[in-house]
Amino acid sequence: MKLLQPTVLALALVAAFPAAAQGMPDVNAEIKALRTRLAELEKKVGMTPEQQAEFNRIAAKTEAMQDTFTDKGFAGLKISGYIEPVFVWNQRQNRAGFQFLNNPASGPAGAYSYDTSYMGAAVLDLTKETESGTIWKLTLAPNRSAGTVVDGGNIVQEASVSVPMSDSQTRLIAGQLPDWSGYEYQQPTLNPFTSHNLLFDFTLPTTYTGAGMDIKEGKWWIRTALANVNATIRANGEKAPAWAFRADYAKGEFSGWGFASLIGKAPRFYDDATTGETGLQTTSNVVMMELDGWYTRGDLTLGGQVSWGKQKEAAISLAADGSFQDAEWAGISGMVGYSLDPRLQLLARADYIRNDKHGGGLFTYNYADGYNGLGPDAAGDAQKGANRWAVTLGTKYLVNTSTTFKAEVRMDGASLAVFEDVKTGTFKKTNTQFATSLLVAF
Repeated sequence: MKLLQPTVLALALVAAFPAAAQGMPDVNAEIKALRTRLAELEKKVGMTPEQQAEFNRIAAKTEAMQDTFTDKGFAGLKISGYIEPVFVWNQRQNRAGFQFLNNPASGPAGAYSYDTSYMGAAVLDLTKETESGTIWKLTLAPNRSAGTVVDGGNIVQEASVSVPMSDSQTRLIAGQLPDWSGYEYQQPTLNPFTSHNLLFDFTLPTTYTGAGMDIKEGKWWIRTALANVNATIRANGEKAPAWAFRADYAKGEFSGWGFASLIGKAPRFYDDATTGETGLQTTSNVVMMELDGWYTRGDLTLGGQVSWGKQKEAAISLAADGSFQDAEWAGISGMVGYSLDPRLQLLARADYIRNDKHGGGLFTYNYADGYNGLGPDAAGDAQKGANRWAVTLGTKYLVNTSTTFKAEVRMDGASLAVFEDVKTGTFKKTNTQFATSLLVAF
């Protein structure tokens, strides 16, 4: 009987300090385990009145802890995140150094560019699932969020709710939702490279603000929404939302494919030749679609995507009569990864975008851009835009379960001399970049 007292005392200590021992996500499980153990002891061992009183005190304390855990909102709460300092060397921009949490608007390009994009982020993700199955999600990424790209100082990457309807596989979704197109993910925890492919950077939406449905049925996963595209609010005179759609099919354990489309109004930027105002924004009709696929088995990983899009009055060059022209593009991207061992993976990626019509013009990229290599040759035909390509070779090394080191060499090219060499003031057809990053996630 004397052996019971230390056991009860030990259980009391575990009950008092479960969070310190296991971390907040495991507290609820620890409480349940403690209650089970106490019940077993009560059945197996007879107790003196003093020991029974001690037992009752621990049981009451366990119940109180569980109630407090639930009342404070910790039940169903998951916290995760990552930090990714990045080093970049860009040949034509004549710069080399670390970049981390920098404001895109104050960067070398003055806006989104393929050598900054979402690289160098610190992200905190909060996900809460209630007893009813409703999922609440808030992802914060200062200066590196989808909200920052479309709305300046907005630090929100995602702010969404997912409400089960007929069952947990049929859900109403609403809020700010990152774009779901393509085979490559934005977050570095899912993207094997440090940079992104050309289609990701220049032909896809950034975010949707609206509402829709998320449906899973067998091997199918369908998401659709009516939303503002790359805009958190509609301006005066703007009324029509866009329709975004994606369907995924998991063929089996190792492969699958997806299709995404966008039809409706999206931002268009332009200059007014009559008033001389520059950088004006309106919306115009856009139609985009892409097909992507993936394959992962053993040491081999494959991914690919083909895209096509057209946006009304969004071409870089004006017509002979000064009117706006339509932008149209088509592109392809593919990647291959091979693991030499469980920690080390070798990577290769190739991208191409055909964009020579009406001086060029991609999704919301309506200006000649010597930084990203978009638009016509300044000394050539204004109606002929540059076709773009990029080849990236990289490696990814898993330092430990939460830390990954990445390195890549990337060659970007164009059919015309559209990359500005800031050191000489001339334009070139190619640009070389080296990037490396240290990703630490939890």
